[in-house]
Amino acid sequence: MPRDNSIKTVLIIGSGPIIIGQACEFDYSGSQAARSLREEGIKTILINSNPATIMTDPIVADKVYLLPLNAESIEKILEENQIDAVLPTMGGQTALNLCKEADELGLWEKYNVRLIGVDIKAIDKAEDRDLFRNWMIEMGIQVAPARVANSMLEGKEFAQEIGIPLVIRPSFTLGGTGGGFVKHKDELEAALEAGLKASPIHEVLVEKAVLGWKEFELELLRDSADNVVIICTVENFDPMGIHTGDSITVAPAMTLSDTAFQLMRNTAIDMMRDLGNFAGGCNVQFALNPETEEIIAIEINPRVSRSSALASKATGYPIAKIAAKLAIGYNLDELKNQITQTTSAYFEPALDYVIVKIPRWNFDKFKGADDTLGLQMKSVGEVMAIGRTFTEALQKACQSLENNATGLTSISSSQKRPEELIEYLKRPTWDRIFRIREAIAAGVSIKTIRELTQIDRWFLYQIQDIVNFENKLKEYKSLDKIPADDLWQAKRMGFSDEQIAGLMKDSDAEAVYERRKELGIRRVYKMVDTCSAEFEAKTPYFYSSFETPAETALSGGLTQNESVTGGDKKKIIVLGSGPNRIGQGIEFDYCCTHGLMAIKEAGYESIMVNCNPETVSTDFDIADKLYFEPVYWEHLWEIIEHEQPEGVIVQLGGQTALKLAKKLEEKGIRIIGTSFDNMDIAEDRGRFSDLLRDLNIPYPQYGTAYTTDDAIEVANQVGYPVLVRPSYVLGGQRMRIVINDDELEKSVVSLLKHLPGNKILIDHFLDRCQEAEIDAICDGEDVHIMGIMEHIEPAGIHSGDSHSVLPVFNLPPMVVEEMSEIAKKIARSLNIRGLINIQYAIKDGKVYVIEANPRASRTTPFIAKAYGVPYLNIATRVMLGAKLKDFKIEKNLEGFAVKEPVFSFNKFPNVNKELGPEMKSTGEAIRFIKNLRDPWFRNLYKERSMHLSK
Repeated sequence: MPRDNSIKTVLIIGSGPIIIGQACEFDYSGSQAARSLREEGIKTILINSNPATIMTDPIVADKVYLLPLNAESIEKILEENQIDAVLPTMGGQTALNLCKEADELGLWEKYNVRLIGVDIKAIDKAEDRDLFRNWMIEMGIQVAPARVANSMLEGKEFAQEIGIPLVIRPSFTLGGTGGGFVKHKDELEAALEAGLKASPIHEVLVEKAVLGWKEFELELLRDSADNVVIICTVENFDPMGIHTGDSITVAPAMTLSDTAFQLMRNTAIDMMRDLGNFAGGCNVQFALNPETEEIIAIEINPRVSRSSALASKATGYPIAKIAAKLAIGYNLDELKNQITQTTSAYFEPALDYVIVKIPRWNFDKFKGADDTLGLQMKSVGEVMAIGRTFTEALQKACQSLENNATGLTSISSSQKRPEELIEYLKRPTWDRIFRIREAIAAGVSIKTIRELTQIDRWFLYQIQDIVNFENKLKEYKSLDKIPADDLWQAKRMGFSDEQIAGLMKDSDAEAVYERRKELGIRRVYKMVDTCSAEFEAKTPYFYSSFETPAETALSGGLTQNESVTGGDKKKIIVLGSGPNRIGQGIEFDYCCTHGLMAIKEAGYESIMVNCNPETVSTDFDIADKLYFEPVYWEHLWEIIEHEQPEGVIVQLGGQTALKLAKKLEEKGIRIIGTSFDNMDIAEDRGRFSDLLRDLNIPYPQYGTAYTTDDAIEVANQVGYPVLVRPSYVLGGQRMRIVINDDELEKSVVSLLKHLPGNKILIDHFLDRCQEAEIDAICDGEDVHIMGIMEHIEPAGIHSGDSHSVLPVFNLPPMVVEEMSEIAKKIARSLNIRGLINIQYAIKDGKVYVIEANPRASRTTPFIAKAYGVPYLNIATRVMLGAKLKDFKIEKNLEGFAVKEPVFSFNKFPNVNKELGPEMKSTGEAIRFIKNLRDPWFRNLYKERSMHLSK
């Protein structure tokens, strides 16, 4: 059935600000869907309130509404546009819930709009726990014993009937919000109350807990002719009881027998076909009893999900793109696979590699948070790694996490004794995978670890292989004594040069690298092609691995490097920002995507390096070449040696990319834009203060210390209160405001414990002053002020947690003028080529400079959206040598734009909600107000100082 030609205009509902449980995977899905519909000539209108995403950029849709996601906004859009259909399956739970609300208010009917991709009945069937359960029973599919409760009384009755342990699952929530375990009778009441409150319809499922069963997810696509294709089967490394968003996951499934796999496939296909009016992507979760292989259905999500972004990147099959085409009537057999461009989309991907996803947590931001992993998702981002074996992919994923892991080696300096490890492993924690390795190395048996963790033995044996190989390498003691075969083997198992060097007595990572180069042990780049090389792929999407000499000999002495270099174009590499975390989120994906487009426009070949599966910049058709690799020095260095680029851009990938600038400089690789030395002046507090002094620009008194005694001396010189922080960090990590010697000592001891050897900065804290910031572009001569934002909250609350107003609304014109002049002075003195962000404090009419960031900042996308100017494109062109006078910049903004931070405190009920110098928000929304009489704004302004704490 070809596409439905009556659909001329489609409304796509986005997912709003980033929160834990609903992150930028929906930005990726929504962007793909919008591009897919526009290819068909369909006018695409989009609503989303998130300014940091590519999805809300004019390049994605014909018309973007940056409005709060509520029924009023939907009605406004329906009044202003002739919309034929709405696609709600690309914006996570937020979009489905809003679509349902609009339906209940009769909006779709009133404006004659139909739902495509899914209908309300199908949403209810999948999301309402009672309807889902009854539907499964009708179909003869096993589910866990359970009852649906709408009150505390019912909940307690059913709990008594079913028996403990129990799971409480609220209806219509996302990321396990409100869900919980009841392992003891006295936990029941609190769990029921939390679940009933969290559900928008105040309904929970009281279900028997199948703790310790294995968990699998299938990603499927279905068209309106009932064709179903299974894109990917994902196995959870962690057993049932840990939310899939917090589980390490592996694709393809590793420990699934063929009979169980076929049963799961057939059950999922039956569920998909019986879902009702549904065409698009769907995610089905199953639990499997490891003893008997019986399976039960856990849930079905009638929308693209976190896992479908992962599955798209894992297979190279663009699920959201195809799902959007199915929603407008196409069938699977009428569409092409966009990677091979010759095979049909009705062709299941086959993987000749292993994918490992590891979540990234930020418990350090939430003091007092319970870091036990369970039904409620707590991770803020994730990394994905691709290897030829499970061990290689696992160690590459560890190298991607940016928590100092060099592979599956211990990231904690505190080694635990075997009995402590046994106790520790009883509770699932974020670092459990590292602790399992530690336990095996300490001699704890696989049988014991299996009993403690319920993790499948196959995975534990794989970790044991890594430990055994570490022990084998340790015996050589010296690098030149390692036989070539063992060095090959180590690299094929994912060991980094740094890890190998750590096991030797006499070497560093550089020496290991040189040694293996002599032996011809180099990375080869393989293609992600969706079909195990059965057909030729047209898209340049690569991962690295190692080939043994035997494999090379088989191919006539040539390594099978599928990444072909050459061509006339000069190349530019863009470094991405790694996993999302608090302080470094989706805004850098936005920056990288625009940067890649600008590089292409300037006539260069664009190359992207990143390991985050949730992003648009790692889509297979954004850059000319994509390397899905850790943003980790060793991997980057080999890509550079292979590609021989003109230079590398580090300004677009946040602090992650900036941290690699020093290594690039040492290797003589050109950094495109501002030079390393000038960036270092801005990052190094001592050098930066010297610059400010020379330029006669005021800054708060400060000093640096390496010990507690030094710190106390400095604090007494600069005067309390003081701001204590480590240098070179992001998102105010471990910053504290302290008011006396005792507090200072505690803070410094804690800092030195977590960041040993780090230089500590101590600034006089300007209390009760206003804070403001400027983002600017400089071409070495001219400076263009992109925007001046005034913070509503006082200094002391991190800028990422503050409401920022653009343009300023309360600062006197003289102060604004002075801030602009200071920004121009600093940008020219640092010879900035590209972007700079400067933070100010204003006290008693005097302007102080707090810091400067010589890169894209969190607010760059916000300003670009508020003024409607493609600033990232301009900034990238300037880095490549263009002049600001070549661009005609016109700002369009009526009234004010407010950047509104969004927090995920509901995931951490025991954490106080105070705000201070360390950033805690997970995302942001943009809100436009006509004037300062706006009631929402007036209320916000009244409460501005309430949450300030240390």
